[in-house]
Amino acid sequence: MTMNADGATGKACPICGKPAIERYLPFCSARCTNIDLGRWLKGNYAIPAEPLDDPEQDHTAQDDAEDEGGARA
Repeated sequence: MTMNADGATGKACPICGKPAIERYLPFCSARCTNIDLGRWLKGNYAIPAEPLDDPEQDHTAQDDAEDEGGARA
């Protein structure tokens, strides 16, 4: 990785776009590092996914259907 005299790596900081500094990679400063950490802690970053089915709800719905069928017999 090539660096300038000030430690810049030539890659852009993902927060502000300034050249990243080796000490804070992939960021340019402690400020941008903390901004990113705050975003993670607040839940701003998420991996898209389908919601999982709740096995308790599925089981309860099945029990209700069986109860209704048993009451009619």
